[in-house]
Amino acid sequence: MISNADILSKYKITKNWTLFLDRDGTINKLLVDDYVKSWEEFQFIEGALEAIPILNKIFDLTLIVTNQQGVGKNLMTEKALRTIHVQMLEEITLNGGYIDEIYYCPNLEKELSEYRKPNTGMGIQALSDFPKINFSKSIMVGDALTDMQFGKNLGMKTVLLSKDHAKLKSELTPLIDIKTTDLASFAQEILESIVKDKFH
Repeated sequence: MISNADILSKYKITKNWTLFLDRDGTINKLLVDDYVKSWEEFQFIEGALEAIPILNKIFDLTLIVTNQQGVGKNLMTEKALRTIHVQMLEEITLNGGYIDEIYYCPNLEKELSEYRKPNTGMGIQALSDFPKINFSKSIMVGDALTDMQFGKNLGMKTVLLSKDHAKLKSELTPLIDIKTTDLASFAQEILESIVKDKFH
């Protein structure tokens, strides 16, 4: 059976690759049918803080792209969202990692904003800010169908984070290059792929 490390080693990932990360369900715990509206509600997923510095060493850029329609629903303010992000970045920095930029879309799903995943606006904005990005040398990591669609719409490799891959619908398969459980597992698998490359 082909392992994730085997798949990743075929991509020949070097320091000129870009990593795009979803936020809720990838970095912090997803609140089911709710939104993280304050720092008190924000909880890092186990292993995520340790994974980010590992991934920083492998990728040239580490960017967050996140839909935040809790703002559009007036459940929280944009200022509150930015406060959460400031504190999140402080914690990541304290643990030896960094995020180069955070892109978020506060619009409601029904507004059909070009910036809301799966639409590509946040990726295009990132390319405008960092012209060295090459989407064919980029990976999108997230826990939702919209993350996989966003990645594929821009020509990226995609990594789906899920604890239960048995429940995935077969029509999602073409959108997913790699399935793993969490960010920590992905970091470990990518390290293994680099070791494999060195010894082949």
